[in-house]
Amino acid sequence: MAGSERSTAEQELLDRRYMAAALRLSRKNAGRTSTNPSVGTLIVRDDGNGPMIVGSGVTAVGGRPHAETEALAEAGELARGATAYVTLEPCAHHGRTPPCANALVSAGVARVVGAASDPDPRVSGKGYAILRAAGVEVVEKVLAADAAEQMAGYLIRSLKKRPEVILKLALSSDNKIGVRGEGQVSITGDIARREVYLMRAEADGILIGIGTALEDDPALTVRLPGLESRSPARIVLDRQIRLAETSKLVAGVDRVPLYLAACAEADPHRRAALERVGVRFIGTETYEGDIALPELLEDLAALGMASLLVEGGARVAKAFLDEKLVDRIVLFQGPDAIGEGGIVSPIDANNIPPGFRKLRSMRFGEDTYAEWIRDI
Repeated sequence: MAGSERSTAEQELLDRRYMAAALRLSRKNAGRTSTNPSVGTLIVRDDGNGPMIVGSGVTAVGGRPHAETEALAEAGELARGATAYVTLEPCAHHGRTPPCANALVSAGVARVVGAASDPDPRVSGKGYAILRAAGVEVVEKVLAADAAEQMAGYLIRSLKKRPEVILKLALSSDNKIGVRGEGQVSITGDIARREVYLMRAEADGILIGIGTALEDDPALTVRLPGLESRSPARIVLDRQIRLAETSKLVAGVDRVPLYLAACAEADPHRRAALERVGVRFIGTETYEGDIALPELLEDLAALGMASLLVEGGARVAKAFLDEKLVDRIVLFQGPDAIGEGGIVSPIDANNIPPGFRKLRSMRFGEDTYAEWIRDI
C-alpha cells in the first residue's frame, strides 16, 4: 500500500515502527560520538509494494559524519520522494559539513519524521523550519519520550552543562552493598554483571570514590568479548592522591583513560609520579571538606562527557543524591542477605527520591533489576 493510500492510524503505526527501529540503531555508537549524540536515521521508500529501508546511518565514532549523511549516501537516488526517520531534529548550522536539514532537502526527501527536539539554540526548531520552507512534510515528536530517555546525556549536557548522572548500585536482599574491609563482595550473578558491562560500554565515564578504589582495587573496564575497546574513562574522587601506582586502575591507563579529581594542596610528588605513567588530573574545589560535585560535573562536561555512571561506594552515592545530581537510578538486587556488618545502601527500591518515575524492571535469573528516571 503506497503512503497516500494509508489511513492516518496506519501511517502513525508505521511511523512508530520505523522510529523504534531508528532508535535501536542509534544505540550502536552510544558513548563513542564525542560531544555529539548518537543519532539513528532510516530512509524508507514505498513504490507501491510496501515500505522498504533503502538507507540507514548512525552518527560515526567521534561524532562525524552525522547519521543523516550516512543514510543519504547509502540510499543515493532512492532517497528522492522517500521518508527519513531521524531520532533527533536534523541540524541547521554550518560546521565542517553543511546542515543535515539542507542535505535532506537536496536529496529530495519528501517527508521527515523526527523524535526528540534538539535544545541546541543553533538547531532548536530551525532544522524543521528549513525542511518545511522547502516543502518537505515534517512530523515531530514520534516516540519523543523514548528518544529523550535514550539521548538524556546529550540533552542534559546541553541544558544543564553537566553530564547525565546514572547511579548504579548492587544490593543484597537486605539492602547492603558490601562488607567493610572485605573488598569486592559478589552480590549478583553473571547475567547482571554482563548487563553492567553493557551500561559501561554506553557511558562516557565511570566514577567511584577513593575508598572503593583502595578497598576493591577494581579495573572498571568492559569485559565482554568484542566490546573491550568501549571501556569509558575512569574517574576517582581522590582529594589527597591516595591511589597506589600498583592499582589495577593505574595498570590499565595505557588502554583506558584515568582521571583523579584531586585538590591543589595534595602531595605534588604523588601527583608527578602518577602523571609520569599517564594518569590525568582534574583540579577540584572543596565544600565542607568534600569535593564540590557540581563544579566537578561541569569540568567533566567540558571534557566532552555526556553520561557518567556512578558505581561506588555508599558515601559517594549519598553525596550525589543529597546534591540532587542523580538523573537515573539503576538497582540490581541479589537473592542473598549480607547480614550484620554489611554496608547499608543509601537508597533502595522502597525509598526512591521524589521526582523519579519507574522506567522498567526485570529479572535476571535470581537477580532483579529496576530503573528509575527523572524527567529532563
